[in-house]
Amino acid sequence: MTRAELQSPTDLGSNANRDIPAALRALLADVFAVYLKTKNFHWHVSGSHFRDYHLMLDEQSDQIFAMTDEIAERARKIGGTTIRSIGHIAREQRIIDNDAEYVDPQDMLAELRSDNQQLTREMRRVHELCDEYGDVATASVLENWIDEAERRIWFLYEAGRTGPNS
Repeated sequence: MTRAELQSPTDLGSNANRDIPAALRALLADVFAVYLKTKNFHWHVSGSHFRDYHLMLDEQSDQIFAMTDEIAERARKIGGTTIRSIGHIAREQRIIDNDAEYVDPQDMLAELRSDNQQLTREMRRVHELCDEYGDVATASVLENWIDEAERRIWFLYEAGRTGPNS
């Protein structure tokens, strides 16, 4: 089959059919990167706040992973393609991996907060693109994910505070 034969019918137009799925592929790669880093830190967190951080990161990783199928299916619904492999993710992701043997728990929280802030910026960019093309369905789900990311950022910020002005 050719790419044209795989395209789902959509009334968004050929430019939207090209641009939005491409933006969603990059976003999906970033979501997988943040998911795996969150899971990595969940598995490797240690210290006096182990239980609280371990549970929070598990909850956050589940929330992040839940986005993946919906992002991929949005790209397919509007006639595009999506991520095909781990290598594809590595080529598309903008979130930096962390393969360190040990990361201090406070550094984990700070890094995940920063990554979620970057993810939020990327989602806002995709939302702007959707607005340009009139893709209200994709824009609508992005709004919910932005809200979820802002909540994760807030929790990571508060959990990482060490004093009243930090």
